[in-house]
Amino acid sequence: MVAKAPSSSTLFARRMKAARMLLGISQMELGVRAGIDESSASARINQYERGKHAPDFLTVCNLAKALRVPAAYFYAEDETLSEILLLYEKMKTAERKNLLGYVESLIGENKK
Repeated sequence: MVAKAPSSSTLFARRMKAARMLLGISQMELGVRAGIDESSASARINQYERGKHAPDFLTVCNLAKALRVPAAYFYAEDETLSEILLLYEKMKTAERKNLLGYVESLIGENKK
């Protein structure tokens, strides 16, 4: 039996909650930091984390900024890629360019 890939809403929900817990902030605090009205912030984040509702892309970007992760992190199906995205977010511009060059050299070596 082939394992079914998680739905994008389930993946998003799991990753968002993990990032929030790692940062050590409440659902309310995350919502407020992401620009959600304080009166509904906690409830909306709770619904996102349970996968009941999915935020629009602008809200995803605001949540990512508040959580200090790239928006792509929420949707990367591969766990290794999601970890790379988290590390990439912490890198300086020069380090990112070096990483790109390194990856390109690996691809070049694989073609030989």
